[in-house]
Amino acid sequence: MKMKFIVLMVLALGCFTLSPAALAADPAWGGSYPNQNTAEGDDALFSLMTGADNTAMGFDALDSNTTGSDNALASWIWRVTGNLNNKRGDHTATLLQNGMVLVAAGAEGATRLASAELYDPASGAWTVTGSLHDARGQHTATLLQNGGVLVAGGVSLVGVLASAELYDPASGTWTATGSLTTARYFHTATLPRNGMVLVAGGSDGNGIPIASAELYNPASGTWTATGSLNTARYFHTATLLRNGMVLVAGGFDGSTISASVELYDPASGTWTATGSLNTAHGRHTATLLQNGMVLVAGGFDGTGNVSPSAELYDPASGTWTATGSLNTARLAHTATLLQNGMVLVAGGSDSNTSLASAELYDPASGTWTATGSLNTAHAAHTATLLPNPIMVLIAGGFADGRPLSRAELGRGRR
Repeated sequence: MKMKFIVLMVLALGCFTLSPAALAADPAWGGSYPNQNTAEGDDALFSLMTGADNTAMGFDALDSNTTGSDNALASWIWRVTGNLNNKRGDHTATLLQNGMVLVAAGAEGATRLASAELYDPASGAWTVTGSLHDARGQHTATLLQNGGVLVAGGVSLVGVLASAELYDPASGTWTATGSLTTARYFHTATLPRNGMVLVAGGSDGNGIPIASAELYNPASGTWTATGSLNTARYFHTATLLRNGMVLVAGGFDGSTISASVELYDPASGTWTATGSLNTAHGRHTATLLQNGMVLVAGGFDGTGNVSPSAELYDPASGTWTATGSLNTARLAHTATLLQNGMVLVAGGSDSNTSLASAELYDPASGTWTATGSLNTAHAAHTATLLPNPIMVLIAGGFADGRPLSRAELGRGRR
C-alpha cells in the first residue's frame, strides 16, 4: 500500500524532488494544502474592510453588490487578475488584517523560494515584500492575534526544517523566532482561542509520520511540547471547532490512508479519539460550516484512489454521516466557506491531470453543483476569501507539474 501511495502521489502531483534520503520514502513534491491560516482554508476570515468596487476588479458585468450581502449568489465566474511575481506552488496565502493577502515561499520547479509578495485587492496587483530567511515549501502560515504571521517548518533543498519566522505587516520584514522542537512538513497549524499556535503531525522527510504536537507562545517566541496524537499522520486536516477543540481527521499513517479522527483539548493538552470517518481520506479538505459541523471532501481513499466522497462531522454526537459526493474526484484542491454558508471547492488533481473545475456544496440539501470553471487548471494552489466585495482569490499552484504565476478572482452571481 505504501509504495502504491507514493506512485500515485508522483503521478498526481509530481514535478520536482527532495533530498536523496527523502526520495527513498516520501511522495514527490507538487502540492499541498494551501495552507492559509490553517493550511486548509477552513475557517474563512471576515474582517470587513472598505474594498474596491466591482468594476475595478473587472466584474462590471455582474450585479453590483459591494455590501458583503452575497447570500443570494449561487454560481461563480472567474476573471484573471494580476500575476504573481514568482511562479510558485506549495506556498501559503494569508489574509492580513489590513485586507492585503500575503503569499509566502513555496517551490518554482526544483527551486525552493524565500520570496514573499502582497496582493492588493484594490489594484489587483502583487508587490514584492521582504523575503523569508529560509526558503521553504510545505510549511504552514498562521495569522496571529497581534496581526503578525507565523511561518513554521516545511522543507528546503537541504532537508526538513524546524525553523520558524514572523512577518510584520507594518515593516514588511521577517524575523526569526524560536524553532520547532521537531522538524516537520505536511503538518497542520491551528490557532486555538488562547492565542497559542498548535502544530500537529507531519512527516520527518523519510516517509515516517510524526505523532508529536507542540504549541507556540507568541509572547515568549518559544515552542513547548504538548500531548501527542494517538495516530502519527501527515496529509491530515485540523479544524478549530466552535467548542474550542481541534479536530484532526484522516491522513497517511505510514502504511495506509487512515479513517481515524481525534480531538485536541487545549485545556488539558491531550488528544481523545472520536468517531472515525466512514471513508478514509488523505490530502482532503475540511471546512467548518456555519452550523458548526465539519465537511470533509475528496482526497485519497483507503485504497490509494482519488475519491469524490464527502461526509459531515457532528461535534455533538462525535459521529460522521455521508453527504453528497463531489461531481469530480479530486485532491490538492481548495475548499472555501462563503458568507452564504455554501462551500466552494476549486481545482486540484484527479491523479492524472490538474483540474479547472469548481463546484458548490449546499449544506441545506447536502448536494454539490458544478459552477464556473477556473480559466487555468490549478492544483496545490491557495484560495483566499476577500471580504468586501465577497470574492475568492486563487493564486499559483501547479498545472500538470508546471508551477504557475496565474491568479484569478471568483465572484458569485445570481
